[in-house]
Amino acid sequence: MIADHLARFARLELVPTATPLERLERLSAQLGREVYVKRDDLTPFALGGNKARKLEYLAAEALAQGADTFVTAGAIQSNHVRQTAALAARLGLGCLALLENPIGTADRNYLSNGNRLLLDLFGAEVQTVDNLDHADAQLADAADHLRSLGKRPYVVPIGGSNALGALGYVKAGLELAEQIKQSGKTFSAVVLASGSAGTHSGLALALAHVLPDLRVVGVTVSRPDATQRPKVEGLLQRTADLLGVPVPDGTTIELWDQYFAPRYGEANAGTLEAIGTLASHEGLLLDPVYTGKAFAGLLSGIRNQAFAGEGPVLFLHTGGSPALFAYHSASEQR
Repeated sequence: MIADHLARFARLELVPTATPLERLERLSAQLGREVYVKRDDLTPFALGGNKARKLEYLAAEALAQGADTFVTAGAIQSNHVRQTAALAARLGLGCLALLENPIGTADRNYLSNGNRLLLDLFGAEVQTVDNLDHADAQLADAADHLRSLGKRPYVVPIGGSNALGALGYVKAGLELAEQIKQSGKTFSAVVLASGSAGTHSGLALALAHVLPDLRVVGVTVSRPDATQRPKVEGLLQRTADLLGVPVPDGTTIELWDQYFAPRYGEANAGTLEAIGTLASHEGLLLDPVYTGKAFAGLLSGIRNQAFAGEGPVLFLHTGGSPALFAYHSASEQR
């Protein structure tokens, strides 16, 4: 079984218990379709989010290698960099973060509030770069420089999304499958944001093994299908290879790419509507970069009857609410 293969890998226990699976009562009534949310925004570390699950495996390897510094990269408002910096602080390690400004804004809130503010509190060293078009090489160069200074760096890839990091969402997929079984419901689909691909790949692999009839719909947050699909499919295969398990026959990657415009990190009208809808009906917060776009896809899918059958639709909430404080309100953006 896939769980036995997963148990061979060391991890830190950043997410010691299952995150809740909750029914959205008021929103379900309004939509005429049951909607549930898997609350990975409540992972108990650094204001929550999906990156903690990936860091469980990546940090375990870093410590085993004797690393004294994490080196990572992302946007100025990166949730991943925020949680990586927080973990470095908890472990007594250094953290070097290469940050880009993907929307080219000079807005003070974007440049210094939200996740960026938290990096300073966690004591991360920040280097601003023009872009991260060659992120792997840039991270390798930064690590080499640290080695020249006598440091022992460990490179954490963007989003924590390599095969080792994706194991966090293989584990999460098994956890979710057990919760679905206990609910007694036959869910129609799981919807999530698809970005650096580790969450999507790991979840899809796990569910293909244990709930093969459950659709997994990734809503892209930065790329069209043509460029996102190879990232997800390639990482899914590498994760399966690392585990030593097959990719089950019939495993498909489903991507919806109608909701990410105009670009990564910049909200559109549908995103703002989704954020406002969930907040005003359920008191739950989404972010403008990932979960807002993904939830816009879920709402659109329900309205357009894109989910077959009458079973509930499940949303994987991957966190990101600190980024809200880096953006203007919906009313100001209209």
